[in-house]
Amino acid sequence: MSQIFESIKLALGSIWANKLRSLLTLLGNIVAVSSIITVVSLIQGMNATVSGAVMSDLGADTFTIDRTGMTTSEEQLERARNNPRITLDEAVAIKRFSDRIESVMAQANSSAPITYGNEEIESVRIQGVSGDYANFSMFDAERGRVLSFTEVQRHRPVVVLGWEVADRLFGTADPLDKIVRIRGVHFRVVGVSEKKGAIFGNSMDSFAVVPLGAFHKLFGSRQSLQIMVKPRDASLVQTAKDDARIALRIKRRLEPAEPDNFGIVSSDSVLDIYNQATAGIFAVLVGVVALSLVVGGIVIMNIMLMVVSERTREIGLRKALGAKRRDIMSQVLTESITLSITGGIVGVALGAMAAAAIAATTPLPATVQPWSVAIGIFITGFVGLFFGWYPARRAAMLDPIEALRRE
Repeated sequence: MSQIFESIKLALGSIWANKLRSLLTLLGNIVAVSSIITVVSLIQGMNATVSGAVMSDLGADTFTIDRTGMTTSEEQLERARNNPRITLDEAVAIKRFSDRIESVMAQANSSAPITYGNEEIESVRIQGVSGDYANFSMFDAERGRVLSFTEVQRHRPVVVLGWEVADRLFGTADPLDKIVRIRGVHFRVVGVSEKKGAIFGNSMDSFAVVPLGAFHKLFGSRQSLQIMVKPRDASLVQTAKDDARIALRIKRRLEPAEPDNFGIVSSDSVLDIYNQATAGIFAVLVGVVALSLVVGGIVIMNIMLMVVSERTREIGLRKALGAKRRDIMSQVLTESITLSITGGIVGVALGAMAAAAIAATTPLPATVQPWSVAIGIFITGFVGLFFGWYPARRAAMLDPIEALRRE
């Protein structure tokens, strides 16, 4: 054990005595590990943000039926544009079809300015919702209340404001029971939603929720709706999807051989597509890291060969005094691993600082993961072991007599 510590001490002393040479030697490892930490931190931060946003928007136990569904190509999108509009009657048909479905909500989205007194916010997302909307967890009220079933059914001019909209229009004043104008129509504020934050710099709190009938008076009733479906239990999501698909196909009189002319989207399907996209980023990261590690490993091997050459007489003397081959190999390998891990530690520090700087100066979130730090250190240790083996074996195989003759 003392020999290992002595080898580590020698390696650290050599790094400190030859700072420029050590920096150039460790550059490959530093680039590789800093890349790992930075990219993994950004991806994990984005994963958490996207997952939270998707769950907030769709919910873990709900799914959405719309005109186009998830499209991944221009051809699919062009085909989906020819699908019929989703209607309120179809939402009613889906709910009546299956007793495994608890709630069905139809909603429509558009944007318009909202005005209160002299204050105006342009391009606020306006959501029109049908009667079951209060049963979906993504709708809430931090202050006041949500829209009542009666208000939705009777198309009353009432509104629940997003947190940012209420804050910008009313400041510290109480917004409840105040009258705001949407496209010139008066709406009474009955609630303010909880603050949801932002995703990639885009606010999740700039919206207003109104009854679907009131929405149609503002924007017309010809646009396609979205239908949100909630099963009676989270374990019945797939079964409820099948029931909703059958109900809508029956309603649209589709033949068995005809494809669906609508789309079903759930949080899982959205996250699957997102994960496929980030998998490509991981593949690029693996390539960059592998190349950097190979370059760094080759440089470390060359430096260790030079170190062995510089210390040939020392190695010969140690062998003449009784040091075994494994002792020589252990010393050289320990120095190589220490050198490589030092580069990994520097890379971890630089990667964490880079991730923090990106998170502070851009909308991109970043979260440094302990497992990425452990992987970075482990990989650099393995590189030091792998590329240090040949110089260590070469040192161990030196003939002590020939080594002592070397000037």
